Parts: sequence; C-alpha cells; structure tokens
Amino acid sequence: MELGIAGRTALVTGADSGIGWQTARSLLDEGARVVLTDLQEDPLRDAAQQLDAPIDRCRWHPADITDVESLKGLREFVESSFGDIDILVQSAGVTGAQGQFHEISDQGWVDTLTTDLLGPVRVLQQFLPALRRGGWGRVVLLASEDAVQPYDDELPYCAAKAGVLALAKGLSRSYAREGLLVNTVSPAFIHTPMTDAMMERRASELGVTRDEAIESFLDEERPYMELKRRGTPEEVAAVITFLCSDRASFVNGSNYRVDSGSVATI
Repeated sequence: MELGIAGRTALVTGADSGIGWQTARSLLDEGARVVLTDLQEDPLRDAAQQLDAPIDRCRWHPADITDVESLKGLREFVESSFGDIDILVQSAGVTGAQGQFHEISDQGWVDTLTTDLLGPVRVLQQFLPALRRGGWGRVVLLASEDAVQPYDDELPYCAAKAGVLALAKGLSRSYAREGLLVNTVSPAFIHTPMTDAMMERRASELGVTRDEAIESFLDEERPYMELKRRGTPEEVAAVITFLCSDRASFVNGSNYRVDSGSVATI
C-alpha cells in the first residue's frame, strides 16, 4: 500500500529502542526523512547506525523532553538538517513511580508527570509552529491502555497517559482545518526494554524465570489480552505509520488501541 509519506520529514522521540526505533525504521522504509532523538547519546547513536540509512535521510540528536532548552537545541538541529518537520511521533516516556497510592511520594508524582505529560507538551510547544506551516501534518502521541483502564500500582503513569489522550483530542480540534491531524496510539504490554525490566523485577520477586513471570502476569494482571503474549514493537509501529500517512487523511482525534483486547470495555 502506498502511504504517501515519501519525502516527508519526521521526528521520532524515544527512538533509541522499542516502539520508537521500530517506528523510525518503518517511516524510513516508506521513504520519509527521519530524525531520531532520545536522552542518552551513545545508545541513540547505536540505534541510528543500526538503521543503516544514508545521512541525507536519517539523522540523530540527543535531547531531554523535560528540558525546554534541550528541546530548543533539538529543534535547531532538525531545522538545520531538514527544515520543518511534517510528522511528529512522541514516543518517549517512563514507567515512573510505582506502588500503592499511599506509598508514592509527591516527588514521584512530579517526576512521572513531568516526563509523561509535560514532556509531550514541551515537545509540541517547540515543533507545533513547523507542523502548522506546511499545510499537511501528522502528530501521533503514544498513550497506553492505562489511560482508560488504570491500574492501582502505577497511578502516576495512568494519570499522565489519560492526560495525553485529552491533550491529543483538544489539539485535534484546534488544527485539523490547517491540515494537521492529531491522534494517539495506546499499546499494552509490548516487548520493549521497559517491560523487560518490569518482568525481570517480577521474576526476582516471585523467584521464577522471566518467561514464567510473563505467563503469570498475563494470567493475573492482563486477563483480557486474548493472544496471551506480549506485543511486538513492529505491531505498534505499523499502526503509527498508518496514522502518519495520507491513508489516514480522515482520522483525527482518535485513539488506536494495540492491546490484544486488554482494555475490557468498548
């Protein structure tokens, strides 16, 4: 299927691994120019090199999505490399503070919300002017199943992702008539470094192997994931890439769940 994004310029945050990296690869495969960004320089450099794309189509630059000055530097790098972006995929985030509500400190809430909600806000503040100038644009924000089906041991993350859904819906009403479409994708339990770390902790706590930890997690914590496995970053990236394309020209303000049925309601 021709997606109509060849020659477009995309910025992908959280791109040194997992969903962000696979999305960058997918966009490159469709002919887009891509800038990858993430927090740490060395893993980001390695991730970009693994894509094996020419420098006139793929660049990388480290940035902290919570830091306005860092994001200004990223914007200047993108502009000097490729000009205005047409596509923004905001994938960067953290699991954040975990535990029961009474166990989580004020700082735990602040740190999680700063990365997972204010981070996307600050990225958009820097790049929205460029996205509006082109008359055609796509924004995809990564949310989560947790946004609509919160779990009581990670409420800061759940609240942040619910905020991302509200942010995207509001933006979708503001700029669609300018040609800028805004949507979200909500994955559940994808095979990424984040869930690897979660399962390593679970395995240690239960005294079992990681595979056994995954199996018990699916049975006990995610019973509606009917496929009974973790999703792959490629499966999420495919949906993101569609939403970045001309084929999604009538999709705006929507939330696409890539969750194996994990969210129990319609």
